[in-house]
Amino acid sequence: MATRIISADWIKNWEKSGKHEFVQLCKNLAYKTNDSTIKDIQAALYELCWHVIQGNFKLDLSASVLCDMMDLRDDMPSILADVFSILDIETSSLEEKNKRDHYTQLVGACLFFVPDAILKERLDPETLESLGLIKQAHQFNQKIVKIKTKLFYKQQKFNLLREENEGYAKLITELGQDLSGNITSHIVLESIKSLIGCFNLDPNRVLDIILEVYECRSDQDEFFLPLIKSYMCEPLTLCHILGFKFKFNQEPNEETPTSLYHIAAALLHHNLIELEDIYVHLMPLDASIVEEHKREITEAKQIARKLTMVVVPSEKTEDKEREKEKEEEKNDKAPDNQKLGLLEALLRIGDWHHAQSIMDQMPSFYATSHKAIALALCQLLHLTVEPLYRRAGVPKGAKGCLLRPLKNKRAPRPAESFEDLRRDVFSMLCYLGPHLSHDPILFAKIVRLGKGFMKEYQSEGRNDNVKDKMDTLLSCFLSIADQVLLPSLSLMECNACMSEELWGLFKLFPYQHRYRLYGQWKNETYTSHPLLVKVKAQTVDRAKYIMKRLTKENVKPSGRQIGKLSHSNPTILFDYILSQIQWYDNLIGPVVDSLKYLTSLNYDVMAYCIIEALANPEKEKMKHDDTTISSWLQSLASLCGAVFRKYPIELAGLLQYVTNTLKAGKSFDLLILKEVVQKMAGIEITDEMTSEQMEAMTGGEQLKAEGGYFGQIRNTKKSSQRLKDALLDHDLALPLCLLMAQQRNGVVFLEGGEKHLKLVGKLYDQCHDTLVQFGGFLASNLSTEDYIKRVPSIDILCNQFHTPHDAAFFLSRPMYGHQILSKYDELKKAEKSNRQQQKVHKYVAACELVMSPVHEAVVSLHPPRVWDDLRPQFYATFWSLTMYDLAVPHNAYDREVKKLQVQVKAIEENPDVPMNKKKKEKERCTALQEKLQEEEKKQLEHVQRVLHRLKLEKDNWLLAKSTKNETITKFLQLCLFPRCIFSAIDAVYCARFVELVHQQKTPNFCTLLCYDRVFSDIIYTVASCTENESRRYGRFLCCMLETVTRWHSDRAVYEKECGNYPGFLTIFRATGFDGGNKADQLDYENFRHVVHKWHYKLTKASVHCLETGEYTHIRNILIVLTKILPCYPKVLNLGQALECRVHKICLEEKEKRPDLYALAMGYSGQLKGRKAHMVPENEFHHKEQPVRSATPVSQQNGPGTTAKPASKTEEGVGEDADRAKDKSQGAAKPVNKANSTAAKVTTSNGNGAPNSTKTIKERDDKEKSGKEKKEKKEKTPGSTLETKGESRREKQRDERGAAGKEERAPREGKEKTPKADRDKQKAEEKSSKEDNKAKAGNGEPKEPSRERDTGAKETKSKEKGDRSAMSGSLKSPVPRLESAESERDHKRRKLETHTSPSHSSSVKDNSNEPKDSASKHHINYNSVARSKSRERETDKKESENARGRSKEKKTEDKDRKDRKRDHMTTDREMSLESKRRKDENGTNSSNKHSKSASPSSDSPVSADKEKTKRSKSSSKEKGESAKPERNSSGGKKESRHDKDKSDKKEKRDSSGGKDEKKHHKSSDKHR
Repeated sequence: MATRIISADWIKNWEKSGKHEFVQLCKNLAYKTNDSTIKDIQAALYELCWHVIQGNFKLDLSASVLCDMMDLRDDMPSILADVFSILDIETSSLEEKNKRDHYTQLVGACLFFVPDAILKERLDPETLESLGLIKQAHQFNQKIVKIKTKLFYKQQKFNLLREENEGYAKLITELGQDLSGNITSHIVLESIKSLIGCFNLDPNRVLDIILEVYECRSDQDEFFLPLIKSYMCEPLTLCHILGFKFKFNQEPNEETPTSLYHIAAALLHHNLIELEDIYVHLMPLDASIVEEHKREITEAKQIARKLTMVVVPSEKTEDKEREKEKEEEKNDKAPDNQKLGLLEALLRIGDWHHAQSIMDQMPSFYATSHKAIALALCQLLHLTVEPLYRRAGVPKGAKGCLLRPLKNKRAPRPAESFEDLRRDVFSMLCYLGPHLSHDPILFAKIVRLGKGFMKEYQSEGRNDNVKDKMDTLLSCFLSIADQVLLPSLSLMECNACMSEELWGLFKLFPYQHRYRLYGQWKNETYTSHPLLVKVKAQTVDRAKYIMKRLTKENVKPSGRQIGKLSHSNPTILFDYILSQIQWYDNLIGPVVDSLKYLTSLNYDVMAYCIIEALANPEKEKMKHDDTTISSWLQSLASLCGAVFRKYPIELAGLLQYVTNTLKAGKSFDLLILKEVVQKMAGIEITDEMTSEQMEAMTGGEQLKAEGGYFGQIRNTKKSSQRLKDALLDHDLALPLCLLMAQQRNGVVFLEGGEKHLKLVGKLYDQCHDTLVQFGGFLASNLSTEDYIKRVPSIDILCNQFHTPHDAAFFLSRPMYGHQILSKYDELKKAEKSNRQQQKVHKYVAACELVMSPVHEAVVSLHPPRVWDDLRPQFYATFWSLTMYDLAVPHNAYDREVKKLQVQVKAIEENPDVPMNKKKKEKERCTALQEKLQEEEKKQLEHVQRVLHRLKLEKDNWLLAKSTKNETITKFLQLCLFPRCIFSAIDAVYCARFVELVHQQKTPNFCTLLCYDRVFSDIIYTVASCTENESRRYGRFLCCMLETVTRWHSDRAVYEKECGNYPGFLTIFRATGFDGGNKADQLDYENFRHVVHKWHYKLTKASVHCLETGEYTHIRNILIVLTKILPCYPKVLNLGQALECRVHKICLEEKEKRPDLYALAMGYSGQLKGRKAHMVPENEFHHKEQPVRSATPVSQQNGPGTTAKPASKTEEGVGEDADRAKDKSQGAAKPVNKANSTAAKVTTSNGNGAPNSTKTIKERDDKEKSGKEKKEKKEKTPGSTLETKGESRREKQRDERGAAGKEERAPREGKEKTPKADRDKQKAEEKSSKEDNKAKAGNGEPKEPSRERDTGAKETKSKEKGDRSAMSGSLKSPVPRLESAESERDHKRRKLETHTSPSHSSSVKDNSNEPKDSASKHHINYNSVARSKSRERETDKKESENARGRSKEKKTEDKDRKDRKRDHMTTDREMSLESKRRKDENGTNSSNKHSKSASPSSDSPVSADKEKTKRSKSSSKEKGESAKPERNSSGGKKESRHDKDKSDKKEKRDSSGGKDEKKHHKSSDKHR
């Protein structure tokens, strides 16, 4: 036995406790009433007896206890006999005789309480013989055989001849009588018995006749069933007779009657026969049913394959006809399947239990695929759900037909509650499956029950127990929807009502459940059944037919066909339509228009199919070149926008999909969001706006809608409301914004690793544009409360969510506007006053209340040192305002109002328009006019309030604790540059804000410096922009240039808007200054010079970008140039230089990069069109200088040159210059006047323009000192040799043209240098040569980041770089190709007079060196005194200069010709020559800027010409470099004064050289 009941301890301690325990166990088992009791008692008795047989227990003890057990139950002797029977079999097979003996003794001891008859039944004859119960075993066996034969094998003989037909006739009459009276089955049974006895009838034949009559009177169940039950209770005999009847009908031409199925079902239902017994008599076999099912699936797949194959049309129609005939034959001929017939009969009488058993034997849905069975099951379902449907499913006003319940009490119980559905209804529906399509009414009932359940489910206030039950029921309903409702809909013939009914249920499910159901329906359901396989193939075939013929012209009829097809199989249809759209995007319009006949469910399925198509992992979202987004994705995105706008489709799934892809770090699908917002809300994002549109975008919402977008925005109210609701209901508004803001950088640093730079730029632009568009949508559509509730404060956005600052302010900006207006309204209501002044004060107070927390919050966004220059108030004001706050676009308002007036007039004059339509249109236009005028008035008041507020705030905006240059740097870095590339409207805002700050006369804001930093070097900014950012940056530059051009064009305007403004001060004082002193202001003519310098700088940067060969540089600069075309270029020679370079790009990129070629060609054409508006340089700014001017040639053509006499030499410089001077005074002390003045040019925070008023006086000083030195030099014996060498060298310099002018002055100075100065310069030369060699080893010298520092470097290096940049930026050596002879003479005379080596070299160094040491940027007043002492000597020596000039005039004519020829040398040649000159002369290595001295010298020259010129110039230079050294040896001794002077200068230069080296190292690191 598996488990021991009697333990060994019981046997050991039998007398003490074992007997008691055993008896107690048997008593407990005997009192139990369950089925296992007998088995347990048998097991206990078996173990006890086994212990006796084993010899472990005494025989007498066991016999006594067994005797005691007999009283516990009546059947105890029989139980014990069973145990003895088992032991008899076991012991008879044992070899040990003693155990057999023990067994025999035990049974013998029990004979007095176990009856002999029971033992004789159970025990073996040999055992009985040994016990003495029988005499002989052999005789006993014979006797048993005889009895068995008599009982089981001997048949009762009926004398058939004695049977009388009258008996059967009477039997039939008896059974066929009218049963309506008091006749019962009992009375009839007695009559039958009498007839059998009287006429000797065969009882089996009598039973057969009873069944035959029952078959004919199958409606009399209540009579025949009790009769049969009473007549014969043996089920097998009944089964045999029924089986014989079924067998008889299995003959080839026989058909089983339905009445036979009915009586078989009735007998089964009343348990008169067993299903297993009758099932074996039915045909066909289960194996053949399975085979048939498989064959049907194979056939269905073949049909599907044929439909998808390309065949000749005639063949296709023939095949279709053949298939149709086969189907009809199959449907006409009822299947001769007795199992299905019995199943149908069972379902008709309501025996679900047996019917379910039969269906389990067959393949899924095989049985219900036969219509009769499906309808029978549907009828049973009708009856089962009827009570619940009446209570919870009938819609208001509907009656419905009443159903009679089954009389059968054993049928499934009708459902009274939703919980009852789990008992039978759900399982019935699952067996029914897709064949519920046969009964649309039942379909509707089930769907309505589902709706009723969902209402209960969604109601609140349930305890946990009820909630669990409801959740289980919900999952059951979802399963029914998946397995029954949707497949059944597929098999229904275009039933739109059922589709809408089903949507009534589905819309109550969350979209996640719905999409799961659609996914199962689309991808799995259609493979589960042969019918569905066929239906799928037919749908695809029909879809192909429709799509081939769909055009714009036949949208309506095609739309109706699509609608019909979609009611039943939307997933298959939309899947095909979407696949076509992905290939052919021109189908989008017709398809969208043709979808208007869809049901609500179909629209929802459409949304799912779109999302599934977008998320298809097998499709690549990039084209093969990896530079552009795939066209299929663009097509789907376009379809999304159009479909979701036009039709009421739920957006939650699509928005969540986009959110999830962003969370996963993928930004491709933002294209979808962009399209959806654009189409649904009418908010376009494009950088290609016209100026009129830009102007309209600065107005109110109505003006934006009317004049700000390309497409006229109509009827977006409903669609934008739907989009807003979807975002708010699912809390997706803020997450989408934050994810987009974070993803911008993710595109570059996470996504962009392996992607093409062009694609990364596009994705970044797409992400940014979508953020701007989406943020604009939220700002204009969300209510104030919704917006404020969802957007956190600026510090949380930036610090917790890591949102970039520009995006964080973009999101917060509408919130500030809302809060200020609401607070302002509160203050107005609190104290009613109509005075404008009081209103303004209230507005300022409201601003203060709202913005104070913001001012505190922004402090945490940047390091503390930032706030030394900018106040948080200024920072927050800049970022919180918009163009709407700064100016009213009156022109745009007037333009739109005029358009509407024209429309009204056109409507009135149009005779075709009906009167009522005319009236409506006129009313609409008039209402719009009024709205626009009201909006303009409202904006005007608002702008006045804002400007008043800014006027009050401006004094506290800029602290300028460090330098003004540093203040401007921080303003550009933290405010201007991030915002000007954020959006097109922000670009305009930035330019307007700078102008506003200037107009407000803001203290510590240098307008001139700000503009200079913006224009000076745009290379780095342009190179770091994406395509769209460069458009915005170009727009920003254009707006800035517009302002500058306006000031430049008219002296009166300049004087009015800049003349007395602190932004145009040229001297910065430590104390507050309001610009009252006219001498400190930049005058109009000098301003024109500065503007020319800016234009030159723009040209230089543009040419540099175009020459890099880098795709991004070229593309971006071309975009920027196109944008600034209205304002630049204005100067003819700059325009020509650009035109020449762009033409070269066109030639180079035509085959290589077509997009660059297209951009270049477009710009080139526009540039040629603007040529008529360009002016020569002398018209752009006044260039003429005094004849005796000592201005170096390198500065002659620069826009920083001034004709104004110097009025101040050492007056109040800026506080930054003083501070820097104190630091550097011990390090370097200039010796001569020239050094101090050269340093002075670069003061004023790095801006050279403000100091241009002092340059003339400084140059006069330089001229005098130069003359003095020249006079000394000419007295030396070697002066004649030097003069000859000088004339040759001058000839070579003149050949190099205007581009070499910067180098001329220092070279000439060097050749006329006294010995001590030359020695000093040799030392300098060595150090600079080493520097140059080191740099030349790396190829062409790099352009240092000089003109514009955006604050990426440390503060100290920024100050130095910015100051030197300004000094360099004031010199623009632009050659004039058409200059006259007199002008060249004039230049040469200036060259001769300009002889001071220290002067020339220091000017050159200061003008071209971007990263000089600090000592060269500050004024040293000691040097000024020394230089004055030398001025007196120069007058005496002037006469000697004339002699040198007369010798040089001899070679003048020759020089003139050479100069003409070499004006057009290439940029590359100039860079090589300047490098060589630097190596020879020992000039500072940072004179790199001289290589691009003239952008106009870029005209292409042949290679041969270049080579010859290069070889000539190099051979001449070799001679030059050797001569000064030889000539210097013959010079006389210098005076003591000169020697001291040169020693000091040498010391100064050597210390300066060290500083320079250090500074170059640091600048290299920064680079």
